[in-house]
Amino acid sequence: MNINTLIPMLVFLFHLSLVSCHKSVNGFTLDLIHRDSPLSPHHNPSNTPFERLQNALYRSSSRASFFKKNSHVNSIESTIIATDGEYLMKISIGTPPVDIFAFADTGSDLTWTQCEPCLDCFKQLAPLFNPKNSSSYKTIGCKNELCPNVGFLLCKNDICNYKETYGDNSYAIGELSSETFTFPSTSGENVSIPNIAFGCGHNNKGTFTNVTSGIIGLGGGKASIINQINQQIKGKFSYCLIPFESSTTNSSITSHINFGDTAIVSGPGVVSTPLIRLNTFYVLSLESISIGNKTLPFKSSKLSSITPQGNIIIDSGTTLTYVPVHFYADMEKILVDSINATRKLDPSKSYSLCYASENGTIDVPKIVVHFTNADLELPQTNTFVQVDEGLVCFTMVPDEDVSILGNLSQMNFLIGFDLVANKVSFLPSDCTKH
Repeated sequence: MNINTLIPMLVFLFHLSLVSCHKSVNGFTLDLIHRDSPLSPHHNPSNTPFERLQNALYRSSSRASFFKKNSHVNSIESTIIATDGEYLMKISIGTPPVDIFAFADTGSDLTWTQCEPCLDCFKQLAPLFNPKNSSSYKTIGCKNELCPNVGFLLCKNDICNYKETYGDNSYAIGELSSETFTFPSTSGENVSIPNIAFGCGHNNKGTFTNVTSGIIGLGGGKASIINQINQQIKGKFSYCLIPFESSTTNSSITSHINFGDTAIVSGPGVVSTPLIRLNTFYVLSLESISIGNKTLPFKSSKLSSITPQGNIIIDSGTTLTYVPVHFYADMEKILVDSINATRKLDPSKSYSLCYASENGTIDVPKIVVHFTNADLELPQTNTFVQVDEGLVCFTMVPDEDVSILGNLSQMNFLIGFDLVANKVSFLPSDCTKH
């Protein structure tokens, strides 16, 4: 039987790695490889865990700036993040398949990779994809419904050409195309899904990485792979992020992402909250945050001017959690009054609230984030992290314009997205064993 006849049963992959693809009849699970993991081409063994975390913070700041720019624009166009992401995915495209290493991104829709001929492209480790060598490659016409959703540039020879631009003048230009995406399973059997729309980039310039091949778009827009395979995965995906230190130092464990029936989050301890899709972005409604016995009503960000139902973006590619400035000031005051430890300035100025600590921990009050219909208690490992020898800092920071639930706050939770029921579910989990 040809593998293509199995496609309706198989589905797609995500957030990273073709190292492990555990199949089931109605769903599948893949590894998510942190960009600083020993399994990643970005891994620098000479960096200390503190240096890796600091680098993640710098990327987090750049990514937050991207969200500020795009969350205020009432546009249905897909987005690409020039500052890369935090989790990688290794897949193959074409017939015969060509490997690519790309950032898996819940904040982007369009999946794209660099293609031959490349007029002006950044350097990458893997060979560029050459569509002329693939028997399954097709260009997509200008009347296709996806064309207006990918930063439409022009129509040339009835081929939809896209252009994505960024605040730092980076850009990505190419042809909207379709291809077969192939992923190897742990048994070695290939899992192939045909006719996935993606961007074949011929002109990509700016601050993109010189290691990876492109981006895998897992956002909420029409061009997203999540929506393209919606029928197969029934609108469901979930992920479980292991703690930062484990993800960047241990090559034997990784984070995971699930699709289809294997993505269902259920059982004792599950809480669920409504999901609002703001074009590409996944948005939740944060009602308040409790610190000890004090509860602070959440003061919404400017995001609420576009989507009154939601006020905070949930994003796997942003490291820190961002909240409005005045709300943060109220949180910090309660924390300072509650924590019996020596306050210390962060030399990098990335964090607003830090304390001296000999063992990397301090006694902090219980912190609970209250989403609509879902109370989520955040362990101390999610809220205070050791950023240097003898220094721990609060992982939430103030921002004037945008609110984001970052990945440090999400670690060790199984987080499920149901795009049919429009809800996000959380289950406290040991993600190293999930």
